[in-house]
Amino acid sequence: MTGLKTWSAVALLLACPAALASILDAPLSQFFQQRLAGISDDVTVMVKTPDAQLPPCPLPDFSMPGNSRLWGNVSVMAQCGNDKRYIQAEVQATGNYVVAAQALPRGSVITESQLQLKHGRLDQLPPRAILDLRQVSSAVTLRDIAPNQPILMSMVRQSWRVKAGQQVQVVAAGEGFSVNSEGKALNNAAVSQNARVRMSSGQIVSGVVDADGNILISL
Repeated sequence: MTGLKTWSAVALLLACPAALASILDAPLSQFFQQRLAGISDDVTVMVKTPDAQLPPCPLPDFSMPGNSRLWGNVSVMAQCGNDKRYIQAEVQATGNYVVAAQALPRGSVITESQLQLKHGRLDQLPPRAILDLRQVSSAVTLRDIAPNQPILMSMVRQSWRVKAGQQVQVVAAGEGFSVNSEGKALNNAAVSQNARVRMSSGQIVSGVVDADGNILISL
């Protein structure tokens, strides 16, 4: 008789899978679908916090810091009026990510023909996996990368647009004026990175490298 009751309970749960779901699974899935729009085409959220510890309203306002993880195990703030609670959830997301189409030796400059996109679970990738081919094209490998291996930000660096010792143009601009001068770069830097420059006067200035290799200083 006990065995019959056990199997009846199992059959009931299988017939009603929603009984195992949290009341916030659906609204949180919608929240993350909006956050991951353009990155993931399939998002599922499973709340791990017991229902008894969830906020007292069915549709709380969700929020996360801007630098929070987008998937995997996450912490989300749910607010109902003045009641704020942090809930734990697991976010599963599927989308494209970049892998090596061939072996890439350390120190090589990557071209798009050496890369390919794969479609799969983003939450199962190592941290800082690259999702966009443009992020890694023309980058330099910092280690050997095997074929089909997901490419991580830690595996590459952007090509230097300015190298230490190079003569560079320094453009200092403010409201209604712009002054050009020349100096010698003191460090290697890629586009959008900071470069220090020794001017002909001996003064050292710092600015941002643009696509043409100029050093831009905002005044």
